[in-house]
Amino acid sequence: MARTASYDREDLIKRAKTVFWKRGWAGTSLKDLEAALDTRPGSFYAAFGSKEALYKLTLNQYAQEGAEKIDALCTECGPLGALQAYPRILVADPTMGGHACMLAKTFLELKGQDHVLAEVANDLLVMIEKKFADLFRSAQVNGDVAARYDPETLARRYQSDLLGLRVLAARAPDQAQDIARDMANELGCLGPRVQSG
Repeated sequence: MARTASYDREDLIKRAKTVFWKRGWAGTSLKDLEAALDTRPGSFYAAFGSKEALYKLTLNQYAQEGAEKIDALCTECGPLGALQAYPRILVADPTMGGHACMLAKTFLELKGQDHVLAEVANDLLVMIEKKFADLFRSAQVNGDVAARYDPETLARRYQSDLLGLRVLAARAPDQAQDIARDMANELGCLGPRVQSG
């Protein structure tokens, strides 16, 4: 009889993501991961190959979950509505636990070492920025954002604001909620100017 795996790989990646997100690359030991995943060294290496390979999987899972949240919001309330709602959801989401963005944390921690994971984090940040640009472009097509705005520039600014918002949420959650509301209001002002008559 074939032996079935006694673990769910995606759940293990999710548990590892929690540890890496909290402690960072350098602050996470193999023993930390073995404890969080309830594995032994041999099982860990058989399942993931290395700490670096597992970290890459957690970064991809983190980015995928964020992209899925954005897609769900877009389906629910349209491109501009998604962009307006996303900051409020980020600061209210208990799974974020007052943490800064995992991709930004990884990039900042490892960029100075020219670590391959810094490049992975950067590539995922760029992917998400492109997703935001696509939403701004769609909002322009819908008439919610004026054509005079460059979607790529709006996306870079929006992502920068979100990264700062996440840090503020860790420091002062109430203030972060106020800023998230302000971000939504400012996005609502990007529409075409109404010509008076």
